[in-house]
Amino acid sequence: MRRRCRRGPRGYARLAGVLAVTMVGLATPCATSAATPRVPTGPTVRGMDVSGHQGAVDWATAWHRGARFSYVKATEGTGFRSPTFRAQYDGAARVGMLRGAYHFGRPDVSGAAEQARYFVAHGGDWSPDGRTLPGVLDIEYNPYGPDDCYGLNPAAMSGWIAEFSDTYHALTGRFPAIYTTRNWWNTCTGSNPDFAGNNPLWVARYGPRVGALPAGWHTHAIWQHDNRGPLPGDQNLFNGDMAALERFAMGPTAP
Repeated sequence: MRRRCRRGPRGYARLAGVLAVTMVGLATPCATSAATPRVPTGPTVRGMDVSGHQGAVDWATAWHRGARFSYVKATEGTGFRSPTFRAQYDGAARVGMLRGAYHFGRPDVSGAAEQARYFVAHGGDWSPDGRTLPGVLDIEYNPYGPDDCYGLNPAAMSGWIAEFSDTYHALTGRFPAIYTTRNWWNTCTGSNPDFAGNNPLWVARYGPRVGALPAGWHTHAIWQHDNRGPLPGDQNLFNGDMAALERFAMGPTAP
């Protein structure tokens, strides 16, 4: 996933390593840490997320190293389709992983409904087959310019995200998960608490602890805790056991 890290009040740099957790609530990945993550309460399942940056993935090795789910980048805005999506998505399925797709949101280039439709049309659809994870809206720091909030005020950003979520739900019957950091969310949505009821949280916070979550959420579904480790791509933990992950794939009506 695209991320940028804060280097002072106004300075930014491309992601170079793992977040140094120095302040409660600051959840932007920056500095490298070799610390073993302190996992959430209860059983967890290891997973990964990949994009074109990883290219050809050795899925069998990832499985043997413990990965049981993967998210794969499908689209960005309305003009980019990952050329590695299909091979990565199908490769994860072949070794038995649960897999899902994610969309990198670009509120600066087009409307949310248009982007949700583009995502669903190019790999982001969901079905209750027990193997497909809900689609994800990756909404975070702007890698293309200095304005992290893409030129939108908190009310406009909240509206954009709600439109994406509602459109995705109308098309698939499932609300998308939201991938974000606490700092970005609270800044760019004005700490909007209204999404926690429908949208599972995939929180990015690099370091040994999950820490405080974005406004509204009292728990998370997935924790991205590092961008390097034994698995290809970013390292993730699902907040539950394998049975819970399978129920997450099936949807909120699953027993």
